[in-house]
Amino acid sequence: MSTELPKTFDPAEIEARWYAHWETGGLFRPERPDAQPFTIVNPPPNVTGSLHIGHALDNTLQDIVVRYERLRGKDALWVVGTDHAGIATQMVVERQLEAQQDKRTNYSREDFVKKVWEWKEESGGTITRQLRRLGCSMDWSREQFTMNPEFSRAVTKVFVDLHEQGLIYRDKRLVNWDPKLKTAISDLEVETQDVKGHFWHFRYPLADGVTLDNGQDYIEVATTRPETMLADMAVAVHPDDERYKGVVGKHVILPITGRRVPVVADEHADPELGSGAVKITPGHDFNDFEVGKRAGIAPADMLNMLDAEGNVCQTADGLVPDEFLGLHRFRKDGEDGARELVVRRLKELGCLIPHVAKDKEGNPVEHDAEPRVIATPFGDRGGVVIEPWLTDQWYVDAEKLAQAPIEAVRSGAIEIVPKSWEKTFFNWMENIQPWCVSRQLWWGHRIPAWYGPKKETVETSGLGTFPALMPTAVNLGGATEVGGEVVVAENEEAAVLTFADIYGVRPDQIAIADYGSGKAIENRGVTIWRDPDVLDTWFSSALWPFATLGWPDDENPPPLGEVAARSADGGGAADAAPSPSTASGGSPPPAGEERSLLAKHYPNDLLISGFDILFFWDARMAMQGMHFLGEAPWKRLYLHGLVRAADGSKMSKSKGNTVDPLGLIDQYGADALRFFMAAMESQGRDIKMDESRVEGYRNFATKLWNAARFCQANGIGGSRTIVAPPASHAVNRWIIGEVVETLALLDKAMADLRFDAAANAIYHFVWDTFCDWYLELIKGQVDEETRAVAGWALDQILVMLHPFMPFITEELWHELAPADQPRAYELIVAKWPAPAAQPDAAAKAEVEWLIDLTRNLRGAKNEVGIAPGAKLEAWLPEPSDVAGKVLSGNAAALERVARLSAVHTRPAPDGAALQVGAGRDALVIPLEGLIDIAAEKARLTKALAAAEKEVKALEGRLNNANFVERAKPEAVEKARADHAHNAAEAERLKAALERLG
Repeated sequence: MSTELPKTFDPAEIEARWYAHWETGGLFRPERPDAQPFTIVNPPPNVTGSLHIGHALDNTLQDIVVRYERLRGKDALWVVGTDHAGIATQMVVERQLEAQQDKRTNYSREDFVKKVWEWKEESGGTITRQLRRLGCSMDWSREQFTMNPEFSRAVTKVFVDLHEQGLIYRDKRLVNWDPKLKTAISDLEVETQDVKGHFWHFRYPLADGVTLDNGQDYIEVATTRPETMLADMAVAVHPDDERYKGVVGKHVILPITGRRVPVVADEHADPELGSGAVKITPGHDFNDFEVGKRAGIAPADMLNMLDAEGNVCQTADGLVPDEFLGLHRFRKDGEDGARELVVRRLKELGCLIPHVAKDKEGNPVEHDAEPRVIATPFGDRGGVVIEPWLTDQWYVDAEKLAQAPIEAVRSGAIEIVPKSWEKTFFNWMENIQPWCVSRQLWWGHRIPAWYGPKKETVETSGLGTFPALMPTAVNLGGATEVGGEVVVAENEEAAVLTFADIYGVRPDQIAIADYGSGKAIENRGVTIWRDPDVLDTWFSSALWPFATLGWPDDENPPPLGEVAARSADGGGAADAAPSPSTASGGSPPPAGEERSLLAKHYPNDLLISGFDILFFWDARMAMQGMHFLGEAPWKRLYLHGLVRAADGSKMSKSKGNTVDPLGLIDQYGADALRFFMAAMESQGRDIKMDESRVEGYRNFATKLWNAARFCQANGIGGSRTIVAPPASHAVNRWIIGEVVETLALLDKAMADLRFDAAANAIYHFVWDTFCDWYLELIKGQVDEETRAVAGWALDQILVMLHPFMPFITEELWHELAPADQPRAYELIVAKWPAPAAQPDAAAKAEVEWLIDLTRNLRGAKNEVGIAPGAKLEAWLPEPSDVAGKVLSGNAAALERVARLSAVHTRPAPDGAALQVGAGRDALVIPLEGLIDIAAEKARLTKALAAAEKEVKALEGRLNNANFVERAKPEAVEKARADHAHNAAEAERLKAALERLG
């Protein structure tokens, strides 16, 4: 044996020591060139991120699977890396500049991007250090970053190829626009909040003397956003609404602007809601955009009334009065905005229909608007109200790319677990919208598109003097229309050659401008300029399963610390140990693997993901993987739930109910937190955070530690065999069978991705079977056979438990090794159990009879007030075959564990007695002289009466509808819990009385 285990289990020291040993030893990816591959990719966290409880769940589940497959001998590759997180990272650096009274626009784009890279090298990647604290066994030697040159090449190729195939295009559509960040954002970055607002009603006068059937010369519309009426282009009514059939195709004259707009029939208008007529602003509302298109309004003709910062600008028809121009959409800095001015002018024009409400005395009172709570979209980072905004952006034809993943899920090529998510997947994918992939940022993958003037302009300009032909409208962040020639190419050189061919000039006659770079433009002839936008980070992360494996070059990307200089614009158990890894300490894998990494590890075997990014990331990976490699990127997709607060509410910083996983690790250890996550992860359900459960699993680790100390004190150490040792004692044959059965449960649970079932199986085997019963049964009877079996069983525990609790198991694996024969290899690369044994039914029956007897006898003693340690005599006149074997071969265990000094196989003496069951047998234990039977009966009778009285009172309360419906939910729940407790107590007391006779 090695040195004696400390009395106290200290996770912190063990965790730090073993993680460093595993990583520096290259043990997260041991060299197994001929082994079956198993591949999983980590959802790349933001480079700005820090470990939150959702990360802890997601990565714990992944690590359990990876450690499990590694122990099963596979070439387990867990791809790890970080996402460049365009918006989040740019915001971090901009905030740093603001703290220094500086700002981004004081720098050229090139210089600002350099500052972002500097921040990334100095401060980025905090979360990767925190993932190590959790015990994640990722292949850090191949750590990836979505802005690495190799990854950027893949991103550019995908964009160019999709554009050539007609699957990426530029279009004018509505986007979620963040006026603070001045960029389009994805739906995932929009948070809906309930905000106190108002509902205004307006009169829109009918044109040309037209009236409704009731003689009304206007149409009433209502809105929560009155400022948008400056860009209204229609009024919609339901085609079946009889009130408006006579005016469909007619016009109204908008107040304030005087714009003449049509009345259109569209099912978007709900006849039951308000007046049944709705104003249509296609340039500032997603539903209105679709109504406008159905009404024949081309997106290019839709009116935009706001600039990038949410200030009113002139519409294309020039009808917005000057007094509105430059006003913010809302009240700002105490000054009225466009909303307030629109309402005031409509009221002055007599076009505001007041809302009539009653005051406290019941008198009618007029108000300008009806108070409403309005679901309002906010940018999750900018923190301001999102504006649906009509801009030119780059889009992916997601509908076409979605067809292959849909078929893959239908055919079973992709298995979604739990299966219940399939319906949601199909519903979204079959109704998918074009995917906006451009963002108006400086940090990210620069869109590989260049613009130039129209060819006809160049042909008529007279290039002999080489004038610099500049466009009259420059595309700056999607805010203006491009016009002219567009070239998508993999690099600047290719773009220049294409433009030279388009214009019929030499390449040296093409000048390149980069607006915002601060560089002068050389007057060389035709000026082209690159799109200033970058790609949505989801676009690049969609390539994660294959670009991290070297696609399109099919080579091994160098380790993160060895990347070349980036482009300035940010664009570009145990019989034998496995052989030691050659990929240790950050050195790249062997050359042979470089040529086969992609072929060997694509498709991945499994993706574990939160359900909340099913469409933002998972589905898009499926689209790109199937399109470019012809196969689904992973065979199985496991979707886990969210970690919620203890009361079931969603965690949020504003509520103050978030939980810091690092704090839990500091307090209870990583193993305890990991086991909590696994034990609580039930397919399709969210997890309620319960710190007491984490503490409970820390106690579980302590239980195992103490069991190991007991074994060590009794000469029980690590096993030298993976197969079960020979055994003759029933208790040893029983524990071998229990290992076999637990292993089967564990393997089935892992195959089914039932993490809770897997954790439950190993937990109960360790705590109940091994610690509470096996060690108790062998106490004082540890011979050589038992030492061999106990040491082997403990080894199997350490291996089976390792995926869930890697640190304590690795420590005990080595500490229990013989002093003269230390472990030849680490537990992390040991072999998964292969007992080569079967459960022994006879031994199982014997031991379970003894356990059943002990449990029942302890319960009976407690019920009638006999001290737990009191030794008793029992009578069993006609023992069963199993009982006979126990009685003949386990006298010492019966006395020590069951506390029976003797068991007589003849009729029991007359008198009050306990009857205790064991299997099919019933043992009789006389009570004369043990307790005052009359006094005990009186005590139990009195307690039973009190319990039954309380049960009756609680039943009356719970049967009272007024109480159940009007009382606070927690009061009703407590009453139900109290009723159940007292009912159970009454049953227990009845049973105790019956025992006394």
